[in-house]
Amino acid sequence: MRSVTYSMSVSLDGYIVGPDGRFDWSAPTEEVFRLAIEEVRGVDVHLMGRRLYETMLFWETAEQEQTLDDAELEFAAIWKAMPKVVFSTTLPAVEGNTRLASGSPAEEIERLRAEPGDGDIAIGGATLAAEVAAAGLIDEYLVRVHPVLVGGGTPFFAHQERRVDLELVETRTLSDKVAFLHYRVVR
Repeated sequence: MRSVTYSMSVSLDGYIVGPDGRFDWSAPTEEVFRLAIEEVRGVDVHLMGRRLYETMLFWETAEQEQTLDDAELEFAAIWKAMPKVVFSTTLPAVEGNTRLASGSPAEEIERLRAEPGDGDIAIGGATLAAEVAAAGLIDEYLVRVHPVLVGGGTPFFAHQERRVDLELVETRTLSDKVAFLHYRVVR
């Protein structure tokens, strides 16, 4: 069965976006960016909410930018080709290899798991991930912990009074002191 993964950068105090709405502290170094490329290579479809979709729209036309390096062009090509599903009640349309979801995240994941495929079903965005986690559908968490305390904002983990046991699959310390943690849900 295809794994559902949730992968984001997070501050040491547990936020993906600070109280000021900024996430510039998570701008990836070359090594962190290479890790992101490695992750997206294993993804068959990416599910996301509106805010992440709007942030990631850049990559739909990134190859037109004259300033991108080879790694950024590689990521852009992978991202652009990857099927994406956006959960939004406010967007009238989406661009690229993307479609608006018509059902709930749980229904979409069930449908995607029934389809043939070897790659992961990736979840992006804290609000969508919280809904999927509450339904017990996340199989793996991939976390890039940045050495910064932002003091509030959008948390990586929704504060639901629910215990989830995890097993550590991998850890890496990257050159810029970002810690990569890969956990699998114990079922």
